[in-house]
Amino acid sequence: MTTTLGRTRRRTLAWVAAITAVLAVALAGILWLVPSRYLPWDTTPFPDVDRTALSAEQVAVVDLLEAEHDAQRPGTFYSEGVDQAWCANFVSWIMREAGMPLSNPNSGHWRIPGVYTLQEYYESVGRFEAAGTGYRPVVGDVVLYDNTSWVGQHTNVVVAVDGDTATTVGGNEMGRIRVHTVDWATDSAVVGFGRLSAA
Repeated sequence: MTTTLGRTRRRTLAWVAAITAVLAVALAGILWLVPSRYLPWDTTPFPDVDRTALSAEQVAVVDLLEAEHDAQRPGTFYSEGVDQAWCANFVSWIMREAGMPLSNPNSGHWRIPGVYTLQEYYESVGRFEAAGTGYRPVVGDVVLYDNTSWVGQHTNVVVAVDGDTATTVGGNEMGRIRVHTVDWATDSAVVGFGRLSAA
C-alpha cells in the first residue's frame, strides 16, 4: 500500500513538473513575441534625443513627450476626463500643447479619440503617408497601427529614427506612457504615418 501511494505521488509530481515546464516554455515564447510596449513591467527610460538638428516644432513635441513619460498621468488627463482607450487622445493632447492642434474631422475639436479618425484627419490635410510607399518617418511623426496588432488599433509618436527602426512614445501602452521600438518595414500592423508638417 505504501509503495503504491509512493508511486502515485511520484507520478503526480512528475506530471505537475512536466506541465509546469510546458507552461513556462509557452509563457517565455509569448513574452518573446510580444512587443515590449505591452509588457506591464517594461520600464524603458526615455531615450537621449539629440535635439540640435530638430526643428522648433520637433523639439516641442519631444520635450512634451519626455515630460509626460516622466509624469505618467492617467489616461483621463488626456481625454478631458473621459474613461476610454486613450492612445489617440494622448497624441491629440501632445500636438495641441506643442502648438500644432489637430482638428477632429467629425467635430472640429482638438481631441481625436479614435485611431481611425486620426488617420482620417491626416488624410484630409494631405499629411498621411501609407506604409510600404518608401516614406521614412521623422521625429514628431505619428505612427498608426491597425487591428492586426495583437491589441487592436494603436498610435504613438516618433522620437528617434535609426535606419528602418523608429523609437516611439505612446500613451495607453498597458495603461502607461511608454517607449517602444518599431521596425516599420516589417511590422505588418503599421498602416502608415501622420506627418508632423506638410511636405
